[in-house]
Amino acid sequence: MGSYLSNTNKQQEEMLKEAGYDSFDALFSHIPQEVMLKGEMNIPSGCSEMEVREKLEEMASLNRVFKHIFRGAGAYHHYIPAIVKSVTTKEDFVTAYTPYQAEISQGNLQSIFEFQTMICELTGMDCANASVYDGASAAAESIFMCKERKRVKALVSATMNPQVIETMKTYCYGRDTELIIVPEKDGVTDLEALASLADETTACFYLQQPNYYGVLEDAESCGRAVHEKGGKFVMGCNPISLAVLQTPAECGADVAVGEGQPLGLPLAFGGPYLGFMAATKAMMRKLPGRIVGETVDSEGKRGFVLTLQAREQHIRREKASSNICSNQALCAMTASVYLSAMGAEGLYQAAVSCMSKAHYLRNALAEAGLKPVYDKEFFHEFVTECPVEPKVLFDHLEENGYLGGLPLKDKRILWCATEMNSKAEMDELARLVKEVCAG
Repeated sequence: MGSYLSNTNKQQEEMLKEAGYDSFDALFSHIPQEVMLKGEMNIPSGCSEMEVREKLEEMASLNRVFKHIFRGAGAYHHYIPAIVKSVTTKEDFVTAYTPYQAEISQGNLQSIFEFQTMICELTGMDCANASVYDGASAAAESIFMCKERKRVKALVSATMNPQVIETMKTYCYGRDTELIIVPEKDGVTDLEALASLADETTACFYLQQPNYYGVLEDAESCGRAVHEKGGKFVMGCNPISLAVLQTPAECGADVAVGEGQPLGLPLAFGGPYLGFMAATKAMMRKLPGRIVGETVDSEGKRGFVLTLQAREQHIRREKASSNICSNQALCAMTASVYLSAMGAEGLYQAAVSCMSKAHYLRNALAEAGLKPVYDKEFFHEFVTECPVEPKVLFDHLEENGYLGGLPLKDKRILWCATEMNSKAEMDELARLVKEVCAG
């Protein structure tokens, strides 16, 4: 069925001879004998490609794939136009990696440039980078864009995704940065607490909009509070929501970051996902990773180059804001194709559909017995109380092919609706919920 080895036994022997060795044992003779593996390894023999495929399909069949999804919390079920996969699965793109002699790959650079441009249009910011690994790493990297010699403290809202907070803590632990959680009040950031915690040592305040509970924050007031103390304002954004909400630029943000998964990337067990980062012109040189710029060649023709790379491999180590070494080129291209296919009007329709269906669902679930927790404006996620043990409810929903919301503490549930959820589907969910609550 073929071999995936990169060279033959004969080629390996020639390489050994060229290196001055007559055997592999001689090549590794410097390794102590007591740690050398002797004899055959106790592992199964290799399988053919067909056998491997059968085994993997058998393993995959154990997965439970839900058709009816009402869970978000950072990974969202959106419609992906067919053209997105048609374009991004072309062999030229799937096999391409970020080139180190980048200018010879103009197509790759142009795709990144288009992605940066679209992120700037979404966020209203002046510049964007070529992407980072995921939304959580983008959030963590934004802290160090803002950190200065005397500004070494980062404030983050308690209303943001707890997994993102944990990622930030990991980054800050390794870089001697204090991370302080600003408490919440009634499902939003406590503005009074923010004002009291911000001082001359504050590097930045990070706010998620919409927040983890789906609630819309008073982003402008939060921005003013941290700016008054000389700190930077960072907003984490759901990119779909930006079609209907104020942009980070309109809210006065210095940096805008987020998870690009909603932009054409399907749900998966852990990714791959896409972190986007954008900033004002004043913060441009602090953006980590790569930035692709547009220029002209010696003949005056349009071209693209890598520019303003702020990692320690390219500039002095003490001036580097990050050691991130790559970008999610294929995922970024996927987002670009999705945004191109949807267009401004299509993205707006998707956002409006998400918002209106979430409001319909919240009312339907309230009538079924799940009381909303927060009486505030929200995008497409919301929290309800559950009068029974959430596991009892989820088991009943799963038996009927429905993936319910995400269980939170104190018998609360975080629900999500997108354009993928029909009225009939939401009505049936409400009926199933009522069966459990009434019983």
